[in-house]
Amino acid sequence: MSQVSARALDEAIAWQLCLGSGNASEQQHREFARWLAAHPEHGLVWRRLGGIDQQLAAANTPLTRRALLQGGINRRRSLRRLGGGTLGLLLAAGVALTLLAQQRPLDDYLADYHTASGEQRDLLLADRSQVRLNSRSALDVEFDAKERRLRLRSGEILIQTAKGDTRPFIVETEQGRLHALGTRFLVRREGAATELIVLQSAVAARPRSATQERIIHSGEQVRMDRHHLSDSSPAPVGADAWSRGMLVADNLPLQQLIDQLGEYRSGYLGLDPSLSGLRISGSFPLHDSDKALAAIALSLPVQTERLGPWWTRVVPREK
Repeated sequence: MSQVSARALDEAIAWQLCLGSGNASEQQHREFARWLAAHPEHGLVWRRLGGIDQQLAAANTPLTRRALLQGGINRRRSLRRLGGGTLGLLLAAGVALTLLAQQRPLDDYLADYHTASGEQRDLLLADRSQVRLNSRSALDVEFDAKERRLRLRSGEILIQTAKGDTRPFIVETEQGRLHALGTRFLVRREGAATELIVLQSAVAARPRSATQERIIHSGEQVRMDRHHLSDSSPAPVGADAWSRGMLVADNLPLQQLIDQLGEYRSGYLGLDPSLSGLRISGSFPLHDSDKALAAIALSLPVQTERLGPWWTRVVPREK
């Protein structure tokens, strides 16, 4: 699907999973119709996915089903047994569908704003505050006469609050709420926790089940679950470098670097478990993850293993 954008493909896959579940509401069907009519590219990618579906149905053997459902190394071995022909490519597309469903909740695509893999988006809010969404992020915006509220469903945002508006500026996640005190800060959803990094001024943080908040100051970071705030620690070097297209690693576990690069790729990017103890430092381009992987291979005894455009793994370098 080289003639369609990665964003259109991500959105079409999400709609296919949503409508194919059998549980789509009338509202979701109307939203899909609006999406389909919004751009000619949407119709193109939708028709191509439909063709893949028909061919997968014709090849619906037990081996195919196992290849689609098994994870990690089992997927790789099944695809190798099936070879590099049309069926192998179709199975790779099916694996991509499965991986997308695992990586992102489908209702993220119904948020007020969301980004696809590798995409960043800038927002200028009604109060003149600025928000940048990182890759694979989903955000709702709710302003009223009493307060300014953002709800981060997933991913990461960088916020610069505007001056002169007296309404509280609140960022809410599943784990709790953050009250900006005239500031610039980062908020990231990470599993069952929220990470806060304050770059300027301060933010008052309160877990959902707590009754008191704590002030986090410039240059500090904390991790919040529904019940607790971690102790404050120094903010990492280059925490907002992603907003300039770079990822700065300072003795970072290689697994964390691979996980972050994976957010800018469509499909699977993994690390061989035998390499989990390696750490790395340096600056890496986020929007060219192949170049970043090549730079990693220059610094560490690793290499990349690929099966088409959808499956990449960092493994020990062959001797």
